[in-house]
Amino acid sequence: MKALICLPLVVALLAGCSGKTVNRDSCANQLDAAWKQLDLAKAEGFAGTVSYSKALSLLTAAKTQQQFEAYEGCSSKAQKARFYIDESRAGR
Repeated sequence: MKALICLPLVVALLAGCSGKTVNRDSCANQLDAAWKQLDLAKAEGFAGTVSYSKALSLLTAAKTQQQFEAYEGCSSKAQKARFYIDESRAGR
């Protein structure tokens, strides 16, 4: 009887954990690409622009969301950061 109660509970817990991986790869790939672009922009001398600062803030927030397994928000912020990095390199 006890096993009949515990088994569905364990299955539900495991199913909940596996659902957190939906955008994990996208988040990681977006973050990796954005950090590389940010380093390149810094090397090219664009580290002082407003767009660069926005991108850095977004990447920091995205990394925090990745740590807390909020992968959809992480991916979204990393994409926005890449936009601002491109803006920074364009001088805007």
